[in-house]
Amino acid sequence: MKPVPARIAAFHADGADRYGVVTEAGIIDMTPGYGARFKGLKEVIEAGALEEVIAAAGARAPSFAEDAVEYLIPIASPEKLICIGVNFPDRNAEYKDGQVAPPYPSMFVRFPRSFTGHGRNLIRPPESPQLDYEGEVAIVIGKAGRRIAREAAYDHIAALTLCNEGTIRDWVRHAKFNVTQGKNWDASGAIGPWLVPFRSADQLDDIELVTRVNGEVRQQDRTSRMIFDFRYIVTYVSTFCTLVPGDVIVCGTPTGAGARFDPPVWLKPGDVIEVEAEGIGCLRNGVEDEKC
Repeated sequence: MKPVPARIAAFHADGADRYGVVTEAGIIDMTPGYGARFKGLKEVIEAGALEEVIAAAGARAPSFAEDAVEYLIPIASPEKLICIGVNFPDRNAEYKDGQVAPPYPSMFVRFPRSFTGHGRNLIRPPESPQLDYEGEVAIVIGKAGRRIAREAAYDHIAALTLCNEGTIRDWVRHAKFNVTQGKNWDASGAIGPWLVPFRSADQLDDIELVTRVNGEVRQQDRTSRMIFDFRYIVTYVSTFCTLVPGDVIVCGTPTGAGARFDPPVWLKPGDVIEVEAEGIGCLRNGVEDEKC
């Protein structure tokens, strides 16, 4: 059995936003003692202090039971939140356009407000019933860089997390050249539950990624099958923009989203979606209708 990885989360408890180390016994609040230096996990990463804060938790007792806190997205305000589209072979085949693997990745951006934290409900808006799921691995940049060489790419990753890159499908198709409208509804997706420090290539290069809806496996693949691997993604993105600490890159979803069923199967209130990856954890969210 693999050891439980180090985990650090952003959460809300006792009327304040906090961050702390998640253990089997509960969450060790690290805001006391570190809050004056680092407002949140973005600032911890910017200072290169992720391992320091996690190590300091070893001498402390849990502050909160896990079910007594409200998880937040780990990085509250990244400078950039970039998503990679069509990054698994079977996902590319879903488009049935006869094209082989694309030479370059599809990309789009999302706003932090379009995500919620672990354990909270995704919001289905009244404008469309077509809320869909996409389970993905996300990387968090820890070291700034531009035109990062492939062999140096992993030196720029600080941590890993998970994403349910929830999408309003019909709004994705409103425009000819972009998907922005369908990808940025408030709280339509989720990131979390926590950050796992990135320490070695085996945490990324070949891990299983699974998405379940109400316990049924809908998506299942391995990161070794990605069309554009993590090193390539860091290199490619940093060619046209400077990556900075706290930037989040969501790296692509396998086949099996609800839009690809015949007929399509959209998320509805009461559904539970779980995105799980080896060595990272399990991101779990329900669904509710927006209260207008």
